Amino acid sequence: MNDDLSWMLDSALEIPGALHAVLISADGLLMARTQDFDKDDADRVAAAMSGVQSLSRSLAFFCEDPQMRWRQTLVEFDGGWVFLISAGEGAYLGVSASPDVDMADISFRMQQLVGQLGKALTTPPRENLGARS
Repeated sequence: MNDDLSWMLDSALEIPGALHAVLISADGLLMARTQDFDKDDADRVAAAMSGVQSLSRSLAFFCEDPQMRWRQTLVEFDGGWVFLISAGEGAYLGVSASPDVDMADISFRMQQLVGQLGKALTTPPRENLGARS
């Protein structure tokens, strides 16, 4: 897990009603989580969300275009929402929220966060210039 990204995920929780956020790989591995979210629970969520996005992608034909690109999955429960969006090649961002969250606000924040995460995930490591001889 990448603790360096936790602070970025925590910014999703600035939206009133947002509860937890996770960054997962396509194969269901936890890449990062908000600091207040238990690691064991985050691992379970990561595995489940990998399955959810896979099922969601398989339903493109239901919209009569099997070539459509999956963008987001939204699951509603009696006690809240789960949002899942693509966060770049092979990564997904999931956020849970209370029932009264402003869905437009949380979706917008998630898109902003994906932009920031994309830069962090694709930035090559810095070269240690002091070690050259």
